[in-house]
Amino acid sequence: MVYIFEYLVYNIYNWGEDMFGLGDKIVYPMHGAGIIEKKTDKEVLGEVDTYYILKMPVTDLKISIPKDKINDIGVRMIEDESILPELDEIIDSDFKQVSSNWNSRHSQNQNKLKSGDLKDTVTVFRDLYTLDAERGLSMVEKKLLNTAKRMLISEISLMTDRNPDEIEKEYERKVYNRHVKDMDSK
Repeated sequence: MVYIFEYLVYNIYNWGEDMFGLGDKIVYPMHGAGIIEKKTDKEVLGEVDTYYILKMPVTDLKISIPKDKINDIGVRMIEDESILPELDEIIDSDFKQVSSNWNSRHSQNQNKLKSGDLKDTVTVFRDLYTLDAERGLSMVEKKLLNTAKRMLISEISLMTDRNPDEIEKEYERKVYNRHVKDMDSK
């Protein structure tokens, strides 16, 4: 009850000033989804700036995001649950290898994740998970796969209020059953 009151007071007091408010669920590209816990002023290199403090429920991290840079880095509100069938369609769609050159593929996948778009994130997760099962990934691409997985899981977890571990197992199983299982039988 107190949390709801704080949320209302904060957002009424700051109406029109901020794009995001206390308690908003947002996505920070390359980091995942989190909840704005508070807004605070911090002094950095002699200048005082306003920061959003983002609590990342999946990793238990707190991240400070400068308010004046929030549009530049692509922060957005989390998607609505209505996008889930589209994500399933992406997972079910045919796997298309972006490039056989891992360096080029890494750059393309990293750009997709930097966009913060959930559909791009699930595509990167599907493709890298499948490639890892097929022939393995470099350490750099494994790190990118983990980033895609964390971003995907954190956003779906916040949008559905479900346990992140359940979501991770569910999406790994979906990709495995659609793409990897077929490779195992060949």
